[in-house]
Amino acid sequence: MHLEIEIQNASETVDLPSKEAFTQWAQAALIESRGAAEVVIRLVDETESQTLNRDYRGKDRPTNVLSFPFEAPPQVPSNLLGDLVICAPVVIREAEAQNKSALSHWAHMTVHGMLHLQGFDHLDEDEAEAMETQERQILCSLGFSDPYEESSL
Repeated sequence: MHLEIEIQNASETVDLPSKEAFTQWAQAALIESRGAAEVVIRLVDETESQTLNRDYRGKDRPTNVLSFPFEAPPQVPSNLLGDLVICAPVVIREAEAQNKSALSHWAHMTVHGMLHLQGFDHLDEDEAEAMETQERQILCSLGFSDPYEESSL
C-alpha cells in the first residue's frame, strides 16, 4: 500500500521530525486496505491549534493532535484520508511531562491521528481499549515502547 504525505510546517518550533519519520509512522498506522492513500500533516503552534480545537470541537485550548477525516462525494474518486494537525509545542511539553522522548511522542501522536482518520475513536471504554491496543502494537513494531506506560524513555 502506497502512502503519499504532504507536510505543512506552520510552526516556529525547531528540531521537528523529518518527513521520512512522519511517513514511516503514518505508513505503519495505515490499516485500511487500499491501493494508495494520501494524508496531509500540518505542524502548528498553539494559536492555530486552539482556534481549530475551539471551532471544531468546542474546546478552547490547544491540543496535541486533531484529525479531520475526508469523505469525497461518491462521484469523486479520491485517495485522501484527511488531515492531521499536530501542535508542536504541546507535543514537546507533553513528552517532557510524561518523561518520554520527544520522538516517541511525535510517533504516538502521528499513529493516534492516523487511526482516527480510519474510524478509530476513544469515546467509550471499549473503543478506547481497541484503539490503545492498535497504538501499542504499531508503536512496538516501530521500536517504541508502550505510550501508556508511566515512562517510555
